[in-house]
Amino acid sequence: MVLGSGLGNLAKCLPDCTTIPYKSIPYFSTSSVPGHEGNLVLCEAFGRGIAFLQGRVHYYEGLSMDEVTFPVRVLNALGAKSIIVTNASGGISHGLELGSFMIIEDHINLMGANPLVGIPQTDDGRDRFVDMTCAYDPDYIDLAVKAGKEASIPVKRGVLAAMSGPSYETPAEIMMLKSMGADAVSMSTVPEVIMARYLGMKVLGISLISNRAAGLSKAGPRHGEVLEIARESRDYFDRLLSAMLAKISQLLP
Repeated sequence: MVLGSGLGNLAKCLPDCTTIPYKSIPYFSTSSVPGHEGNLVLCEAFGRGIAFLQGRVHYYEGLSMDEVTFPVRVLNALGAKSIIVTNASGGISHGLELGSFMIIEDHINLMGANPLVGIPQTDDGRDRFVDMTCAYDPDYIDLAVKAGKEASIPVKRGVLAAMSGPSYETPAEIMMLKSMGADAVSMSTVPEVIMARYLGMKVLGISLISNRAAGLSKAGPRHGEVLEIARESRDYFDRLLSAMLAKISQLLP
């Protein structure tokens, strides 16, 4: 599970976890962004071994796509067959208010880069021409919605647009994204999803709507607001993720 901006609390709540700082792991990069603690947390919960990435690094930090997606490759090498990616996103669609949750059904990659560029075609069964038709697993999406209902936490479904950042989008860019079918916008997540699909992993994506996108509210977006909303939504977010983990763990062989 990748825990995004200000969303790393769940990894602190589970018992008997082992925490390894990114700086102690060869080739891991450490985020320069507040709200990303930079730890790999390993624990046993819901009858499964779970690995949390407590914070992520971003393309806009001046890192390559290889560096951004390297942690996903490590999780896969550790045996992970499924991944839950989370982020804090700007809400575009009506009804995605501050503090609400969106299950990602699809995405639009406008980051200007793809982590599979330069990956050679090999004989190990992996194809760099990855089919992204169902990038986010339909069964996981259904389970996530059911988990939200059972936890009395409403969730919506939607399409995530990814921009490179670090500047926030202009109102004109938000109108463009809306016309393209985007419900929310983020500066992360999509590279990790593409790499996970290349590695054959099943993906579930969840966005916490931490701000209204540019032009949709009187005040423009601020990173401080993102972290504040993440703190205010922490208990609901942890309950939702725990319910989803319990559901998905029952589906796995």
